Amino acid sequence: MMIQAVADFIVLFQMICVIVVAAYFITRREPFTEALERRLSPRSTLLLVLFFGALSVYGTLSGVSALGSPINVRDLGPMVAGLFCGPVVGLGAGIIGGLFRLQMGGFTALPCAIATVLAGLFGGAIWWVHRNGPVPVRTAVAFAVGMEIFHMGLVLLLCTPFATAWEVVRQVGIPMILANAAGMFIFALLVSNLVTERRTKAERDAYHGELERKKAEMQIAAEIQHTFLPKAIPPMKGFDLAAVSCPAREVGGDFYDAIRLQNGKTGLVIADVSGKSVPAALYMALSRTIIRAMAGWHPRVSRTLADANAMILSQSDSGMFVTLFYGVLDEEKRTLTYANAGHNPPLLLTAGSDDFVRLMPTGVALGAVDEMEYGEETVGIGPGDLLVLYTDGVTEAINAGTEEFGETRLKETVLGLRDRPAGEIIRGVRDAVRKFTGEEPQFDDITLMVLKGV
Repeated sequence: MMIQAVADFIVLFQMICVIVVAAYFITRREPFTEALERRLSPRSTLLLVLFFGALSVYGTLSGVSALGSPINVRDLGPMVAGLFCGPVVGLGAGIIGGLFRLQMGGFTALPCAIATVLAGLFGGAIWWVHRNGPVPVRTAVAFAVGMEIFHMGLVLLLCTPFATAWEVVRQVGIPMILANAAGMFIFALLVSNLVTERRTKAERDAYHGELERKKAEMQIAAEIQHTFLPKAIPPMKGFDLAAVSCPAREVGGDFYDAIRLQNGKTGLVIADVSGKSVPAALYMALSRTIIRAMAGWHPRVSRTLADANAMILSQSDSGMFVTLFYGVLDEEKRTLTYANAGHNPPLLLTAGSDDFVRLMPTGVALGAVDEMEYGEETVGIGPGDLLVLYTDGVTEAINAGTEEFGETRLKETVLGLRDRPAGEIIRGVRDAVRKFTGEEPQFDDITLMVLKGV
């Protein structure tokens, strides 16, 4: 008896494999997608009814006979249809499978036909209970087992003589219960994986959409920030001035400026905001606006930075700060009067000398300390003299061995370029930094300004 039950189960499992292949095919089609999203159109409903009804017919035809009654997985199609496509599809598929079984006749025709119809209807009821999501695998398998036990009960209830009905149930019950449970487990697992796959894809698409949106916003921010940099360097009598800023990301915290003042004077600014990306860019915009306003208001550079520091502190509580060098170039006197708010000391190379003078800080960074007073110094910029202003993205650029480019290499590079125009000197320094860093990514903003006396 046990050997026969195992043999019957193996035959039924072979049938299940065919059904599962067909089921996998339908789950990847639009009608089943509509079913999962609970928006079935009449056309898709009809297609699914016919498909699962055909599976029920196949489950009948491919079964094996025991005591004149077929052992099959006819109920599997309607059960799956009801559980995952709703009561209309489940009932429709059950009616197709049930009518087909009824016209075949036989000792168990009536209870088997009724069971097939009810399999689709009960499955649809469970679908309704789980209307907020797909039916769980465990629930689906438990339903398949319970439905086949109910099926066996109908056979015992409606078929006579009872002894014959009992013998049929005793021989076919266990193989049919196990086969339908196994088939339901595989199909429910397919659906569960499909739902997970769809959810993952939706999350991935949403993430990519958000990423694209942020990328577009960053691009707009970069374009806006670019407008804060001077569109052109103002011409100056007796001087050649060039500058460039290369953010490490879409937006950065470095900036430079050349502010045309009265009486043939020009304000030169180079600055580096603490932090990176959007917060630094916003702080940069605030700092640049304030410096420009103060530069036009105060003739003395020390007063400009003192008032700018006070205003920056009053307008921002982010805890950020900005290192900044501000100098006023007098074209007639050929002098630069400057104040250095904690910025990298610019390098002054005078004509006929290979030694650099470092224009040291005269106070701390703007936005760091309240009521700060800034000292100021004056240097001459004669013909052939060269002043290089830079941010720490230049000297702190690293190579694959984490070695920094450093101030020494910067000086050596400038010495080799001292006879060239300001713009070419900047390009030469940038090329030297890129050659030094190689394939290492730029991790900090790089800004350079070169003033050359001519």
